[in-house]
Amino acid sequence: MTTEEQKKTAQDELDQAQQTAEDAQATPENLIEGDVVDAAAETDTNEVAALEEQLAQAKDQVLRAHADAQNARRRAEQDVEKAHKFALEKFTKELLPVIDSLERAIEAFDQNDAPAALREGVEMTLSMFISTLGKFNVEPVNPQGEPFDPQFHEAMSMVPNPEVEPNTVIAVMQKGYLLNGRLVRPAMVMVSKSA
Repeated sequence: MTTEEQKKTAQDELDQAQQTAEDAQATPENLIEGDVVDAAAETDTNEVAALEEQLAQAKDQVLRAHADAQNARRRAEQDVEKAHKFALEKFTKELLPVIDSLERAIEAFDQNDAPAALREGVEMTLSMFISTLGKFNVEPVNPQGEPFDPQFHEAMSMVPNPEVEPNTVIAVMQKGYLLNGRLVRPAMVMVSKSA
């Protein structure tokens, strides 16, 4: 080898050694920078997870608020509907004694000799009155011969009667009435019991 080649090889080895030394010195910094980058990435991942959780909670709260609003609207609509359906309840209760009086008048005609025209007039008045109430969904409850139902009937007395089943309505003293399916007045009845 010539001196020139030896110098060049020595220079290459020197450059290589210098490069290795620089790499060795730079490695701790690179490691620290790498750790910082990893720590930053980990922190970003934690923040993203926390933000996603907050987003999920916010979506859940919005859905619950929306459902609550719908429920409140539905309840308000039902309240308005019930108010419309049952607004006549007090008025209906006040009219029921008039029907009772007309029915008693017809029964009195059967017991006394009264002109047929008078009876017919009272019957027509009662019929018109009941049909008018029917237009507003007021229905009579006349449970003659039916099983006793405490939701719609009020038992005035229990009478032993072997001819019918126990707990059967054997006499109706006063009819009951419903308004749109809701009880306005229970029927006053006599109920059979076993002997």
